[in-house]
Order: sequence, then structure tokens, then C-alpha cells
Amino acid sequence: MIEINKLSKQADNKLILRGVDLRIKRGETVGILGPNGAGKSTLLKVLATLIKPSSGQVLINGMDLKINHIKIKQILGYLPHSSLLYDQYSPLENLVFYGNIYGVKNSEKRAVELVREVGLSFFLNEPVKNFSRGMIQRIAIARAIVHNPEVLLLDEPHTGLDQGAITILNNVILSMKDKGTTTLMVTHDFKQAVEICDRIIIVKNGKIVDDFKIGDQNLGFVSKKYNLLVEGVS
Repeated sequence: MIEINKLSKQADNKLILRGVDLRIKRGETVGILGPNGAGKSTLLKVLATLIKPSSGQVLINGMDLKINHIKIKQILGYLPHSSLLYDQYSPLENLVFYGNIYGVKNSEKRAVELVREVGLSFFLNEPVKNFSRGMIQRIAIARAIVHNPEVLLLDEPHTGLDQGAITILNNVILSMKDKGTTTLMVTHDFKQAVEICDRIIIVKNGKIVDDFKIGDQNLGFVSKKYNLLVEGVS
């Protein structure tokens, strides 16, 4: 589904990504761990077609990112650090707007379903500007999946969420997985990564330093691996 070959990105004479190679199968949920400045968000931005790589090749669903970026955008859902919501609009208005951009049929019905799915039906017609950080994050997640994307890119999706909202988000990600969606999630929350991901990749200094399946491994195993590779402590 996603094939990355020798991907590099340089900005301001600094090499942010250094020859990244990665293969992700359709329907996999992959957690991306690493310290600040490791290149995690940059990798997502390249995949989201927001920034161009300096070198290397990215194939998504068999399409070359450099050649087919417009078609690729149509099958992507992206949640960056900012919500990309319009403050003066309600959740319904925001989701209908984005649904129409992606050509979603019955966009209003889809919007109502998603607002219910993220647990905010009571606030369906309230302006987003009145929402808490956690509420905004929930609607932003709904925005990212309004068109049922084949690939979902999440950058710190659990930020600002309480435990109830975290459970809702995880259920949304798992329900998308059941539909065959391929998900890449940058996170510092190891617990959530272990709970919902099939694989973990650890990024350090712009390179992938480990790539392993979760399987029966627990939080302690992931934390120990991370500390050894990133912090240099066992």
C-alpha cells in the first residue's frame, strides 16, 4: 500500500530525513515513535503531499507521489497539529464543507453520523470557537475521515484528549482499520500505540532505527526498546 525508498528531506541546510526505507501493507496500523526533531512529522507531511522530498521515491496504492499527488490527496486523511477547522462554523458546517470538497454523497448525513461517533451530537450546531481543546480534536478527527480515506495520517492525535475521548478515538481508528484503512500515527503515547497499532517504527535523527510488530508484546517491551535505542539506557 505504501512503499518508501531512500526518502530524504533537506531544509535550511539540515538533513531532516536520511534515506528512509519503509513498506506498509494495506490495512496496517503503524505507530511512529521518536524524540522531538527526529523527522516524524516531516515524514507525515511528505506522505500528505504537503512538502516535497529532496530525493527518493514514495508510492501510495501504486501511485508515484511526485506524479500523482492530486489523485493521492483524494485517498488521504490527514490530522496535523492544527485542527484545520473554521472557528466560526459548527461541527456540522465544517464537516459538510470538507465532505463536499471530497465529493462525499449525502455529506450532511455523513457529518451527523461522525459527530455522533466522536460523542459530540449535543454540540452539532454550536460554533467550534466555543469548544475546548479536546472537543476540537474530536471534530478534527471526524474531518480527517469524512471521506472514508484509504490512508489515514495522524500526528499526535491523542493530544488534549481525556480518557473518555481517547477511548472514542481509538475506537474510530479501529473501525477504520476494519474497513481496510491503512494508518500511520505519530505519537508520544506509548500506551495508545501498543493498544491500537500492529507495528511500531522508531525514528531517530531522520532514520528508522527499529521496526517491529506488536504481537503479544506489552508496554514495558516497547518502552525498553525505545529507551535503549533513543535514550541509550536499558
